[in-house]
Amino acid sequence: MIKKRNWGGVVYPESAPENWKEWLTLKGVPWACSPLHDSDLNPTGEPKKEHYHIILSFPGPTTDKTVLMKEMNQPIAIALESAKGYYRYFTHKDNPEKFQYDESKIELYNGFDVSDILNNFEVFQIMRKIQKYIMDNSITEYSDLMDMLFCTNQTELWQ
Repeated sequence: MIKKRNWGGVVYPESAPENWKEWLTLKGVPWACSPLHDSDLNPTGEPKKEHYHIILSFPGPTTDKTVLMKEMNQPIAIALESAKGYYRYFTHKDNPEKFQYDESKIELYNGFDVSDILNNFEVFQIMRKIQKYIMDNSITEYSDLMDMLFCTNQTELWQ
């Protein structure tokens, strides 16, 4: 039996419950969702079915029995060896031959912490972007910064 903290999955909108994002968010597990992959091609050049990639980040190691994919009518969960690599796959960042998805469309839920899967240099780069954002928007209050970053879904700062 495999136990991992980070699990990935593919969600096909056509077979997922209509409110799958809300349902998954109510479970309380921190998770991230890729942009809708609607431009992927099979090796034959035919379009693939539209889908999302997700990462579920549990507080401790867990088995695939508790990963929630079956409840959403989706393929089996993927035990991630590298959450960072899978997160980068959300946009095909390391696959220039594939369609490049917009990083600002990545959605983070339930406090999914991107810094958990990025290295120190990447965290430093994000901090510099936040500092520039503070200066460009003349932010002087911490609560205003939090509102701007999280209530307006400024995910491009985490990319």
